[in-house]
Amino acid sequence: MKKNWNYEAKVAEIETIISRIEAGELQLEEVFEQFGAAVKSLRECESFLQQRQQQVDLMIETLQDSEQ
Repeated sequence: MKKNWNYEAKVAEIETIISRIEAGELQLEEVFEQFGAAVKSLRECESFLQQRQQQVDLMIETLQDSEQ
């Protein structure tokens, strides 16, 4: 992920795309392009959350080890 990548900004971007699709603001070709962009962003968000979950799990494990 890029250094200036922002989870909240990506979620807002996805929400905007979904709103525009639901409102019928886009031509059919644009719907497919925007849907593809939303799927890509969702995958990036999922990857980001998985990485953060691994970090949290590691921190918890480290804390538990230090308590023993």
